[in-house]
Amino acid sequence: MVLNLFLPESLWHMTTSGLMLLLDCHSNRLPPTSRKISLLNFPCQQDICLAEVSLSLALSGDVGMPLLRPSRLALCVRTLLAELHEGLFLSQLLPVPPEQFPDTGAGEPTLEKFHHLVPQKASVELDNTNVTLSMHSQKRHLNWTLKALKVNYSRDDEQLPLRAFTPELSFPQSSLELLLEDGLLLSQSRQRIICLNSLRTVLQVTSMDVSGSVTVNTCIIHYRHQEFCHWLDLGIDESSSFAKHAHFPQLQAPVMFSSSVSNVSVSVQLGDTPPFALGFISANLENQSSQSLHQRTSLSLDHFWWRVGQGSHIQQAPHPPSKHVWGEAFILDSLTLQVAQEWCGHRTSLKGLQLEVSETCVSCLSRLVSLLPQSGRRQLIYLDALGTTESSRASIQGVSLSVVKSLTETMEPCCLAAQTPSPILSLSSLVICYHISTCALEVIQCEEEVNAKWTPADHMFFYHHVTECKGCWETLACMLKQQQEPQEPAVNLQFPVLQAEDRQPSSIAQRRALSIYLELGHTLLTAFVTEQNFILVRTDALSLSRHGGTTHFRSPHLVFNFDGNDIFTFTGAEVQGLPELEEAVLHRTRFPFLTTPRNHTWVFTVPSLAIEFPYQYNFSNTFDKAINVQKWLKSLHRGATVPPSEQPLPPDLVFRLNQFSFVFLDDVFEIKLRDNYELMKDESKESAKRLQLLDRKVAELRKQHGELLPARKIEELYASLERKHIEIYIQRSRRLYANTPMRKSLLTWTVTDLELVVLADDSLHGPEHVREQLRDIDGISPFPRDGLQLVIQWARALKYLPSVLWIVRIRDYPRYLFEIRQWELAGRLVGTEQDGQSRARRKQLVPLGQPWGDVTVQRNMPPLKFYYDFHSDIARFTIVWGPCWDPAWTLIGQVVDLLTKPTADPSPPLAWWDKSRLLLHGCWVMDIEQANLHQLATEDPYNTTENMHWEWNKLNFEWNPGQFVFKGDMDVNVRTASKYDDICFLHLPNLCMTLDLQWLCHGNPHDHHAVTLCSAENMADVTSGQPHDSYRAFRSENLNLAISMDLNWHHETDKEPCQPRILLYSSTLRWMQNFWATWTSVSRPICRGKLFNSLRPVRKKLGQHYKQLSYTASFPQLQVHYWASFAQQRGIQVECSRGRVFTRGAQRLIPQAGTVMRRLISEWNVTQMMSELSLVTVHLMASTWDETADHQINAQVKKTHLLSLSSLSYQRQSNRMEEEEGNAFYTHKLCLVDLRASWTPTNRNIAFGLYDGYKKAAVLKRNLSTEALKGLRIDTQAPTKKLKRSILFPSVAMPVCTTMLQKLIEETDKFVVFSEEDSGVSDQLSGIAACQTDDVYNRNWLVELVNCQVMLRGMETAGCVLVSAAKAQLLQCEHHPAWYSSTLKQKTTWTCLLDGMQYFATMEPNPAEQEDWQLWLEVKNIEEHRQRNLDSVLELMESGQAVGGMVSTTTDWNQPSQVQETQQVQRIISRCSCRMYYISYSHDIDPELATQIKPPETRNSHEKEDLLKKQAGAVDTFTLIHHDLEISTNPVQYAMILDIVNNLLLHVEPKRKEHSEKKQRVRFQLEISSNPEEQRSSILHLQEAVRQHVAQIRRLEKQIYSNMRSQQDEVRSDELSEINLKLQNQLNQEKMDMQMKSEELNILIRCFKDFQLQRANKLELRKPPEDVSVVRRTEIYFAQARWCLTEEDGQLGIAELELKRFMYSKLNKSDDTAEHLLELGWFTMNNLLPNAAYKVVLRPQSPCQSARQLALRIFSKVRPPVGGISVKEHFEVNVVPLTIQLMYQFFKRMMGFFFPGRNVEEEEVGDEEDKFRLVTTGIPVVKPRQLSEDSIGALGPGKGVTQGLNRTAGVRRSFRKPPEHPVDDIDKMKERAAMNNSFIYIKIPQVPLCVSYKGEKSSVDWKDLNLVLPCLEYHNNTWTWLDFAMAVKRDSRKALVAQVIKEKLRLKPASGSELRGKVSDVKPDSSLQQQEEDEKARLLIGLSTADKSANKKSIFSRRK
Repeated sequence: MVLNLFLPESLWHMTTSGLMLLLDCHSNRLPPTSRKISLLNFPCQQDICLAEVSLSLALSGDVGMPLLRPSRLALCVRTLLAELHEGLFLSQLLPVPPEQFPDTGAGEPTLEKFHHLVPQKASVELDNTNVTLSMHSQKRHLNWTLKALKVNYSRDDEQLPLRAFTPELSFPQSSLELLLEDGLLLSQSRQRIICLNSLRTVLQVTSMDVSGSVTVNTCIIHYRHQEFCHWLDLGIDESSSFAKHAHFPQLQAPVMFSSSVSNVSVSVQLGDTPPFALGFISANLENQSSQSLHQRTSLSLDHFWWRVGQGSHIQQAPHPPSKHVWGEAFILDSLTLQVAQEWCGHRTSLKGLQLEVSETCVSCLSRLVSLLPQSGRRQLIYLDALGTTESSRASIQGVSLSVVKSLTETMEPCCLAAQTPSPILSLSSLVICYHISTCALEVIQCEEEVNAKWTPADHMFFYHHVTECKGCWETLACMLKQQQEPQEPAVNLQFPVLQAEDRQPSSIAQRRALSIYLELGHTLLTAFVTEQNFILVRTDALSLSRHGGTTHFRSPHLVFNFDGNDIFTFTGAEVQGLPELEEAVLHRTRFPFLTTPRNHTWVFTVPSLAIEFPYQYNFSNTFDKAINVQKWLKSLHRGATVPPSEQPLPPDLVFRLNQFSFVFLDDVFEIKLRDNYELMKDESKESAKRLQLLDRKVAELRKQHGELLPARKIEELYASLERKHIEIYIQRSRRLYANTPMRKSLLTWTVTDLELVVLADDSLHGPEHVREQLRDIDGISPFPRDGLQLVIQWARALKYLPSVLWIVRIRDYPRYLFEIRQWELAGRLVGTEQDGQSRARRKQLVPLGQPWGDVTVQRNMPPLKFYYDFHSDIARFTIVWGPCWDPAWTLIGQVVDLLTKPTADPSPPLAWWDKSRLLLHGCWVMDIEQANLHQLATEDPYNTTENMHWEWNKLNFEWNPGQFVFKGDMDVNVRTASKYDDICFLHLPNLCMTLDLQWLCHGNPHDHHAVTLCSAENMADVTSGQPHDSYRAFRSENLNLAISMDLNWHHETDKEPCQPRILLYSSTLRWMQNFWATWTSVSRPICRGKLFNSLRPVRKKLGQHYKQLSYTASFPQLQVHYWASFAQQRGIQVECSRGRVFTRGAQRLIPQAGTVMRRLISEWNVTQMMSELSLVTVHLMASTWDETADHQINAQVKKTHLLSLSSLSYQRQSNRMEEEEGNAFYTHKLCLVDLRASWTPTNRNIAFGLYDGYKKAAVLKRNLSTEALKGLRIDTQAPTKKLKRSILFPSVAMPVCTTMLQKLIEETDKFVVFSEEDSGVSDQLSGIAACQTDDVYNRNWLVELVNCQVMLRGMETAGCVLVSAAKAQLLQCEHHPAWYSSTLKQKTTWTCLLDGMQYFATMEPNPAEQEDWQLWLEVKNIEEHRQRNLDSVLELMESGQAVGGMVSTTTDWNQPSQVQETQQVQRIISRCSCRMYYISYSHDIDPELATQIKPPETRNSHEKEDLLKKQAGAVDTFTLIHHDLEISTNPVQYAMILDIVNNLLLHVEPKRKEHSEKKQRVRFQLEISSNPEEQRSSILHLQEAVRQHVAQIRRLEKQIYSNMRSQQDEVRSDELSEINLKLQNQLNQEKMDMQMKSEELNILIRCFKDFQLQRANKLELRKPPEDVSVVRRTEIYFAQARWCLTEEDGQLGIAELELKRFMYSKLNKSDDTAEHLLELGWFTMNNLLPNAAYKVVLRPQSPCQSARQLALRIFSKVRPPVGGISVKEHFEVNVVPLTIQLMYQFFKRMMGFFFPGRNVEEEEVGDEEDKFRLVTTGIPVVKPRQLSEDSIGALGPGKGVTQGLNRTAGVRRSFRKPPEHPVDDIDKMKERAAMNNSFIYIKIPQVPLCVSYKGEKSSVDWKDLNLVLPCLEYHNNTWTWLDFAMAVKRDSRKALVAQVIKEKLRLKPASGSELRGKVSDVKPDSSLQQQEEDEKARLLIGLSTADKSANKKSIFSRRK
């Protein structure tokens, strides 16, 4: 017991139960001793006990003598029981800390003293130790139990010590071993705190190195803070720090350390936070280090885990790697780390890592950090090895990332990366390298693919977790910051390291210069924008590098896939980000408005880019969903917004594409349908060949075997062939795509060598600069007053370098839609999107799933607008289009609709033209070297030969807002596979064509800024009662298009302007008709309806949007050529000097009636037209070349004049404007000034040839159409009824109309008369009365001719006739529809007024001028009321305006006659006037007018019809009026006029005569045919034959065309020439056959139609008779005509004939009958010969007293012909008594005048009575009345009409090749019918005559001889006109002979005796007197006194 041992008031009490001491000593040393100490338990007897210990102790050792140095020491403690109380730790009994001891000296002496004190071998063993710590009187205690504790120490002083220390220090070789087994620390509740199975530590020091090892097995720690926190306060005072004063030497020897720890588990319970636990199964650490920097460290860790949450402290068995238990925050199956400096790197292998981040983990970590003592965290140690490695490499194998959205179980299955069911990220392998020297980070992925999947829901989960992790990190960082506030200076442990302040700047610099290299293999990134829609990015390889300021991206194959469709495919894509690019700097210098000299640049280089959109794929839906997601992500991750003005300048962009393709894929069904069609077409040809081959084989077999060949065998052969056809077709169909891949493209857009430079600049950056550019580019649009708020704004300068080729192709059509070569572009481009405010934002939902639901995204509705200012240079620009491409283009339009999502505004969608006006603004200028437009002219899209080619050379094109301007040379060519190919039919040089577009809108058409969109949910805020339309003010209602073509514009490079010309051929015009029909055909709906899921309304076409279309053309000169054939045999040439044409048309869309929706009918009306032409000349051209001679144009052409005029003006107005004073308004006004026309036989032949060609083509087209035989079937049984077109009107009360008499009274003052004498006759003319009614509603045409003249030249005479008129007017009026006999008809009247008409003719029999010379009258001789200049000699020589006067002519209208030596012409008809009226009625009535007409009055059936109220019927009437005619002609002029009339005006082509004869022949055949309906089949066969000829001609032309093309491309070969010659001959023969059959077909169809109509008329006649009405009326009236016959000099008169009131009328009635009426009021003939005995030759006996009195009347009523014979039902001639005073001299002069060169003295020999017996057919007859019967009977019974023809013979066979001299009965009937007339009734009343005659000097005169022509009547005679004349002559002669004899006798009343007495006296004179009487009789009636003298001839007989 010891008191106050260490502290005052302390007691040390020790009790020993047993003590043993043993000593043992050897020689020469201290004898050894053996001691044994036993310490017993001594309990404390006081209240306060500090400690109680009981143990069993054994101590043994060896001590060397005499130094008493211990050599061995062993301590063994058994059963140690100790109890330590809290007072022990609070007392001062604990040892003093080392720093309190004084420093005894250097480190080495202290270490040597320590080694001297410590024995060489020492061991300590403690067995069964139990230590208890108690507190608060044992209320709290800890119990530590230890089974064994062993410490062994050994030292070898004989070996060399370790001296590798600095400062120098020697450490002997020694070893230390610590072993601890079965340690257990229990709390007062007997819960384990620490459980340790074994711990073994070994430390060994040799002379070379130091080695150590630590081995721990099964260490379990349970820390409960509530129980253990009280014991933490009993620790050592923290204020003492040994480390502050300790100075340790540095070890420079190799150190080897190894550690092995297994089964370690630590659980912590902090009370206020959830518990957590961590541990591992095993851990091994090995470290080898030496001074030579060769250091190796390896660490292996097996199954490390960290659990958090409730129950984590409970010991659990390791879970399998395929499972994850929630609460295990960190799981690591294995970790292997190797660090070695010899290979300058480290190796790490990690497997089975599971990491869980949760709030529980963070709370545990933050709580743990808060509990750590601050002293342990105040020091910040920087460790850095001396020799760092050059690079670090990390390899990761098998990484997958998946999202668990809901926790249903506590255990989540885990699998390998390759076996993860639905990973969002899967990575097979990844290698990460970090190079320290270059500060480069490399990420390499190879082998298998990288697969990543993204969804909005997954992103939301990630975002949620990342946000939580961020919050956790902020919590930890805040906690760490709080713990580090009272920081102390950092302590640098001086293993050789760098100072912290030296390392920080270098690390920052390295961080700034970090280089990144990323290489990935097959990468697959999938982003799901919705559950059904996704975007996939796929690449085979991907490399990304960033070094300094340069970024490089490369991928050999990159694909953007939308919803499983590869849309964007990049091949060899490469992206570079450069600080600057010299090429971009050079491009900046070309834009003067750029201010920034340099900018960083991104260069995109893509060798090949392909964009493909599948058929009917809704790309816009997926893209719009992606934009929604992008907007949502932007709002989710939105940071601090930077003002646009402060944003950095965007980079420049350079795009380089070697090959770019944009493809719309076609419908597979359409593709296969087309391919199958081609296969079937080819198979049909092949099967036809096989069938022909089999036919030949069967024919050979029949020749060999004859009738022995069985028919069944032949049938089997053909049946087998049919089966073979089917098999071959099936096989070919299956192998259709074996060798050739299927076509898949609908539209292909290809660009070659594309390079685009996009430059950003400070002058274009920022909202204010963008608005300035916007105003500069789009100055026409009004800018908003309140400014323009923009959401998106950018402006760039563009430079598009010349691309080699630009191609757009539809399907596999051989022609490209667009073809552009060498396209270069430069300019500015601005893009803006206006802020839509609140109502112009639509809401879109983004589904995120549970627990977030759907997110609403606000989308701006206003569209993105583009503003441009471009200038382009193009070498060649080609566009091809045709209606045959409409089906494909419709499909393309449907695909384009799927590319762009329609606006969400509920307004009706904008048309594409309005949408372009809304989105595109600016100016675009193009300079095109050659521009081409090909308009396809066929319905076959694969045709390459038929098109119209518009070609521009050096085109300057400007696209301005609302205007298109074209400047250049334009040629329009016709491309066709014939010799007419490449015909430039329109050449317009120096053309400036402007297209002005005037959009008709409710507001300003250019104010696109005012368009404010509205979403559907906000419609209630803006709806104002009418249908909502956000585009109401901007939407165009209609479009007015103005086209202006100005040929007066001259290019700067042109020295001399070229002449515009037009070249036309008849084939070209026919081709254009087909072209127009093709282009105006109605397009059919394509893929529309429910079947195709296309129910959108039909879009309005641009053609229906036009309201007005105006066209203006002005040209300095123009030349037009028209040729009937390629050989230029006949043609027309029109030349014009300066001209201007203006026209304006309006379109009206008329809806169709009915319930079915139909297209609107487009109706164009010309509202205004104005034309002004000057110096127009028209020539007819002809040549002698054959059309089939060669494929070359004839250059030798002869031109003849046809028409010329000095000026032409035309004006048309549709809107009725205010009429000028005295002038009525006319819709069409045409004025021709100085018209000069010539009509000659040459012109006639050319004109007839042109017309004949046109007619043949029209007839061929009509006869080959399907309408040729329609409407010809007539039902003979059903009663027919004439259709009457009428219009239904509502029942409206009809006002009482005035009577017809009152109307006539009212209209009497409206007639214009010329004299009182003619007033009565004028009233009788129906044409005048019908034209002067006041019901005109439209004066349509007014044609005025000023000073016009026509030159007529005959064929047999050499002179010419000139017809002139000072003023001519042609007027057409349209009258209001009216009811005519219960039928509503429209009346149209034509009025022709000719004033100042004159006729001139040459006088010489053989004029000197040539035929080519043109004689024209001067204007002064044509004009009316000109002032005569009597001072002029020429005026005095002329005879004024009287008939017979002479005037001068000129050959050039620009020069007067004084300049040229020309001949004079004589006026043969003086100035006169002519009026012509034509009235026509039609059923075509304007619907608008028809609605205004009231229905006719309904008359009561019992009421009789008033004749005065009966309105005249609608009769087509023609009226011709000549008032006064003064005519004077000489014999030459008369012959010339007859020549002109017969050979020029009344000329009939011989071919037309032949055609008429053929037509008459076919009619006769149809008449005698028993069944004419059988001819229908003949017509159909002939139609097919003609069609085959036409097809063959087209085929031959195409073949010749291809051969000619081959000759042009290759060297001309003789073989091709011979082939062409044969083909040309074959073509000529085909044309001849086609013309012949076409003519035959035309005759057949016409005759067949006429025959059917005749049958219909016969059926009509069988019905009850109806009222016969007049359908056509013709009237010709001459008021007075005076004709003077002169001598050849034109001055001396011969005779004068005067006619008054001449009127001829013809009435055609509805029953096909006609009435002819000729009336002559007065006529007289005067003798103008000198010394004439009788001045009046012929006149009526009674003078003219009244205008109603007639001198001559001829009436004839004609029925329809029967059998080709004209039927005269009634023929009557009425003549007033006549006075005839004739002189022989006058007769002789007259015969010489009319029949020049004829000898009047010659008399015809023959008996007239015998001649009368012969008719023209040569058949003798006995009686005239039996002519028809006898002539037919004379043919005999075998040759009658009935038996002469075969009734069943076809017309086609009999007419095909008629003989040259037909002798059959049909020809005889035809000839007889043409020459005969059937006279039913003829009446000629008697005519009294008073005849006077004066013969020659030796003859006897007759004076006032009264004769009477008897009354003649004939009934039912078939005569020719000659037969009729002979009959009248015969009957008149019989009566006149008796009267002449009677008058002779009455004139000489002498008695017979006187006569007898004077016979001898008178005999000499009797012969003379007899001759005179014979002469008188011969002159009067053609008879001599000898009744049957054979030597006399009458003047009525025919000439030989």
